[in-house]
Amino acid sequence: MHNSNPQAVDVVVIGGGVIGLAVGWYACRHGLDVIVLDRHQPGHAASYVAAGMLGPIAEATPGEEPLLELGLASALAYPSFVAQLTSASGTPDIGYRECGTLLVARDRDDAEALQRELELRHRFGLRVERLLASEARRREPALAPTLRLALDVPDDHAIDPRRLTAALTAALTTAGGRVAPGTRASALALRDGRACGVQLGDGTLLAAERVVIAAGAWCDEIDGIPPPARVPVRPVKGQILRLHDPAGPGLLDHVVRMPSGSYIVPRGDGRYVIGATTEERGFDTSFTAGAAFELLRDAGELVPGISELVIDELSAGLRPGTPDNLPVIGATEVPGLLWAAGHRRNGILLAPITAQLVTDALLGKPPSELAQAFAQTRFHRAPLGSAT
Repeated sequence: MHNSNPQAVDVVVIGGGVIGLAVGWYACRHGLDVIVLDRHQPGHAASYVAAGMLGPIAEATPGEEPLLELGLASALAYPSFVAQLTSASGTPDIGYRECGTLLVARDRDDAEALQRELELRHRFGLRVERLLASEARRREPALAPTLRLALDVPDDHAIDPRRLTAALTAALTTAGGRVAPGTRASALALRDGRACGVQLGDGTLLAAERVVIAAGAWCDEIDGIPPPARVPVRPVKGQILRLHDPAGPGLLDHVVRMPSGSYIVPRGDGRYVIGATTEERGFDTSFTAGAAFELLRDAGELVPGISELVIDELSAGLRPGTPDNLPVIGATEVPGLLWAAGHRRNGILLAPITAQLVTDALLGKPPSELAQAFAQTRFHRAPLGSAT
């Protein structure tokens, strides 16, 4: 499958986050010569800050049925994805936990909203169990006595994104792919209307048969993309905390999601992640006292033991959002140019299915019905809508 030009690669992937690394690894496994470029260090932007929830059921939203279907397909693929990645990378534990998720309500209004959430998931045919407060506290004794109601979502799991991206980097290089840290892609190179590589920040040309844009919130900084193939991607700020329990694991086993939209993700070893805000503030990555207060207050009201944890890290990341808040996956009208971007809050969850769909496109397969809803061409069939 290698191209005939010895100075060119088959595929250059712009962006070394979880999506770009997963695409690169899958493409290598199918015999393609791949290089992944990252402006800084692979896995150290949005993927590094992410909490790692794999929660398509907990996050199901009316009007986003295509995203739900995509998320369910990726969640279903995760166990085999993890098994193959563990073997290929030589990493014994990449932090995947089949822990389940609890959606919790702290008062009557929250309980009524949670009941509506339950009915929505039943309409979608998803597996969710309604728990009385006493049963929820039996399963998770650290929950506050004031808890009113909970939903158990056993099929929503979690993974440690930092271990995941490290394992993907190792698996990619073991498969023969290359990773180029500190390498900025400044522009798409075109020849006769076809993508033929990438112009790097130092002015050199990296020739390639195909180019995959997976640059997260920085996609708009790549010049040379023809207007019919361009997608406006904006940064969506998220502030998040990482903590640990000096007493070790045991405070929580399930992921706990709260009515405010915040959550607590246990790593299973005494470490916890609490997040996250959703802010339209451009490329600002400062961490604010107000965000820390709100996240800790919301978490502490439902899991009082959070107050005993030690704060290890305060950070902020930039999720990549599109005008309709759905990802862009697959080929474009420009031959040789593909997208794997705009995953917003679901990049970790959608890595396996995105890698599979993009690799299918790289191999010349027609897009599946699942992939068609996320085609780049949708932005040029109708006026762009405003983000919700």
